[in-house]
Amino acid sequence: MADKGRRGRGGGRGGGRGGHGGAGGERPKKEAILDLTKYMDTQVRIKFTGGREVVGVLKGHDALLNLVLDEAHEYLRDPDNHLRLLDETRSLGLVVCRGTAVTLLSPVDGSEEVANPFLTEG
Repeated sequence: MADKGRRGRGGGRGGGRGGHGGAGGERPKKEAILDLTKYMDTQVRIKFTGGREVVGVLKGHDALLNLVLDEAHEYLRDPDNHLRLLDETRSLGLVVCRGTAVTLLSPVDGSEEVANPFLTEG
């Protein structure tokens, strides 16, 4: 057991967690892909993976697209056809939306729904 100093946690050189490796230079701060500050305190529609849709007032966000919505309402889906949304909503209140689940973010003002020309009913 004379080798005790080389085993176990911590110690040693170069290892460890949470440290900054390299030559000590600072990285430039990455610029966000989306500038959501222009949508703050406005109503937005969020579509999630899996098909859920929520409308609410954008109150906060971060670089990972995690969103905070106030006065949020979820649009319910037709139980017979999960691709079709109903006019019924469910009130959610204040919610935090996980950014990895967000597929679309759109302001409500200036948006209108159009008929899908490729949809065949029957």
